[in-house]
Amino acid sequence: MERTGIIKMKGKPLTLLGPDIKVGDRAPDFSVLDVALAEVRMGDFAGKTKIISVTPSLDTPVCDLQLRRFNSEAASLPHDVVVLNISMDLPFAIARFCTTAEIDRAKALSDHRDAVFGAAYGVLIKELRLLARSIFIVDKNNIIRYKEIVPEQSSHPDYEMALRVLHEVTETEKAA
Repeated sequence: MERTGIIKMKGKPLTLLGPDIKVGDRAPDFSVLDVALAEVRMGDFAGKTKIISVTPSLDTPVCDLQLRRFNSEAASLPHDVVVLNISMDLPFAIARFCTTAEIDRAKALSDHRDAVFGAAYGVLIKELRLLARSIFIVDKNNIIRYKEIVPEQSSHPDYEMALRVLHEVTETEKAA
C-alpha cells in the first residue's frame, strides 16, 4: 500500500509504504534487531506502555536530538514504561551512537534487515528505504493511543504533546 501527500524531506514529497494505522487500532507486531543483533519483538514488552520514537538516521542532527530527548525523559517515567527508538541504522552504528551519546535508558533498535516495523506501521519511505520521523504511544494492551508522523522530516516531532499523552495513558492505566 503506497501513501502520498503525507511527508516531505527538505520540501521533496515522498511515498510511505504500509497501512495508515490509527489511534485506537491494535499495534502491529514487529521484529527488529538490538545492538547485539538479537531479535526484539513487540511481545518482549508485554504489560508495558511503549513510546516508540522513529527516526530516519541517528547520524543526523534532528534524529540525534530526538533520541537524546527521549532518553533523558525516560529517567522520570514510571518503571512500566519503555522507550524504544527504531531506525534503519545498522546495529553497529546504533551501538556506536549510543555509546558516544551515553544513551542508557532508551532502547535503540534497527529495522534494517527486513523493514518489518516500517511496513507494519506505515512509515517506510519508498524512495529512501528509511523510516519516517514519527512517534507512537502504545498502551499496556497494545492499543495505539498516540500517533504523529512528522510532515517535514527535517523537523522535530511534538515532544510535549507526545509526553502529555503518555502521561495521560499511564495515569489512566494506573487508575484501572
